[in-house]
Parts: sequence; C-alpha cells; structure tokens
Amino acid sequence: MNADEAYAQCEQITWEQARNFAYGIRLLPPDKRRALAAVYAYARRIDDIGDGDLPSGEKTAQLEAARQQVRTLVARVNGDTAAVLDDTDPVLVALADVGGRFQVPLEAFEELIDGCLADVNQATYETFDDLLWYCRCVAGSIGRLSLGIYGATQPERQGKLADDLGVALQLTNILRDVREDFLNNRIYLPKEDLDKFGIEFAPFGEPEPFPSETMQARFANLVEFEANRAREWYGSGLRLLATIDRRSAACTGAMAGIYRRLLERIARNPHAVLEGRMSLPGSEKALVAAEALAGFDRWKYRKGAPR
Repeated sequence: MNADEAYAQCEQITWEQARNFAYGIRLLPPDKRRALAAVYAYARRIDDIGDGDLPSGEKTAQLEAARQQVRTLVARVNGDTAAVLDDTDPVLVALADVGGRFQVPLEAFEELIDGCLADVNQATYETFDDLLWYCRCVAGSIGRLSLGIYGATQPERQGKLADDLGVALQLTNILRDVREDFLNNRIYLPKEDLDKFGIEFAPFGEPEPFPSETMQARFANLVEFEANRAREWYGSGLRLLATIDRRSAACTGAMAGIYRRLLERIARNPHAVLEGRMSLPGSEKALVAAEALAGFDRWKYRKGAPR
C-alpha cells in the first residue's frame, strides 16, 4: 500500500468518525490535513479498544500490542531498518510517512495508551491533580502530536499550551459524558470535588447516576465549579493560537471553539447532561469553523496574555 492510499483511508475514518475535530482538520492545507487525519485515525483505534466490549484482559493485551506498534513506528522513523511495520495497515503506513515529514512526537501515543489502560482498570480520581494526569494522557498527548504537524517554533512553551488546551477539552468531555460514563461504570469527577458539594453517585448498575432531586441540585453547583475550572484551562491553552500559522490556528480554533460553546451550553443547563448526550447542531459547528478561518477572536490570545 502506498502513502497516498493510506492517507485516503485515514481521511475517510476521520470524516466518518470525528464529529467535532473534522471541522477543524478540514481547514488545514492538504499535507497537514492528511497528517492530522492519520494521527486521529490511530488515536481513534486506541480509544475504540478502551471503550469496546471486550473483557478487560483482552483490552489490556490489545493496548499493549498497540504500544509495541508505536515503539516499532518510532524506531522505523528514526532509521532502524530492523523495525518492521505491517505495510498492509493504512494507518501505520500513513503514520510512518508523517514521521518522516514532520517533527511529530509519535511516542506521545503511549500516553494515550496509558490513559486508556486507566479506563480499562476502572481508575478513580481522588484529587484534581490525579484527574489532571489522565487529561494530559488522553487529550494533552493529542495536542502535542498536533503541534508537531503544525510546526513548533517555541517547542517547550507551545507544548505546554497545547497540553493545557487538551485538558480544557477533556474536562468538557467529562461534563458532557457524566451519564454515559456512569452507565459504563466510570466516574471521572474527582472525589474531593464530589465531597465538596456533598454528591454521591448511585451504585453502578442503577439506571441514573443521581436519582434524588437533592443530588441533582448539588450536581448543578458542581457543574458550575468545573465549568469555571475548564474556562481557566481554555484561557491558557488558547494562547497557542497566536504562536502558530494562520491555518493551524484556524484548525485549533475551530476544534476548541466547538467545545467551548458546548461547555457554555452545559453550564447553562447542567441537568441536560443527565438526560442524554449533548452536542451542537452541524450548522453551529460550521459557523464556528468559519469564524476560526476568518481569525475571529484570535487577537485575544496574543503572547503574554494572562491565564
């Protein structure tokens, strides 16, 4: 399989499955668009293992096999001729080409794998610092991979900003998916925050996470608290836009803009996340992408802006 065929399949995966990210990825020039689609396709593969229906032991084995793929991929990109990749796998073929064209830290996929293993093992988070580790694994890693495709001129500073933006996006996901995660026997909200607001989840196996009106009212207060925390991380992470080229900033701005709007919708109506998965209509996502391409709001995130 040649690289063009491999990239085409990665883009197909992205357009079909990246409900929010595709709006931003489409704003990139062709070479960067194809590269980021390959990154998304592999990240999606890892996520699907962690979220699938296999027994935990099989999930663990598949995730560790993916880790070995990543290490082989990194070795191949670094010139190790003994590192053999499956040349029939379009995602691996595309990623090998990405590694040769861009300064992408492919090893960051291992952090995503670590985060998915935490899901498989039904990890819980006592403190926000514990949750922060998870957010950096599953979302910050993707931010740093993306930055490698955009092109980093200040790697250390920009890497931190990309990481911060990933944390903001993941916090938004956690609020959006509270009910869905509970039904999958997962609770991401830190125990210290739940205790602060006097919240107890129902036992796993119950149809709803908060059957009582008292707990639902307290949950609304918790959402306000967590939304304010997420806004701070957006404030830090979105400073990345002023440090990258216009099309890369448009891509990032579109993705982040969609999630920020979703966060505000959740903050206005916290109980809606207990009724079903919230999302923005396609027309609103398209508007956010158009505003990002036009550079709308980018001036807010100039270098040196406060967090």
